[in-house]
Amino acid sequence: MANEVVARFIDGRLIKGISLDIDPARPTCHIKTVEQGMVEVKLADLKALFFVRDLAGKPDHKDKTTLDPADPRARGTHPIELGFGDGERVVGLTNRYPPIKPFFFVVPVDPDSNNLRILVNRAAVKSMSGGPP
Repeated sequence: MANEVVARFIDGRLIKGISLDIDPARPTCHIKTVEQGMVEVKLADLKALFFVRDLAGKPDHKDKTTLDPADPRARGTHPIELGFGDGERVVGLTNRYPPIKPFFFVVPVDPDSNNLRILVNRAAVKSMSGGPP
């Protein structure tokens, strides 16, 4: 299945496109972009890889940072708040807290977010808090 993704690199670069081969257990993936064609991306160079609904984003939408207690996505997950070196903050849900692998998935707490899920590079995380709901 094709995934629309936004790759945000630790150094601030950004690539938007479509990927078919994302696997956190592999060191690279490929993103097909309009501008550059097929680009090989090293996951270790990423801050995070955002799986999105729309590559254009939702510029007027500010993601909620609190979980609705009735949200069924919360079952079996743990809340997590991440801070990155560039100041970005992500509040979401993850399957394991604290995450133990170098890359882990987070689902935003805002069900209306343009981000469907986020593959986070743990090495790029400057602060992390959360735990059992």
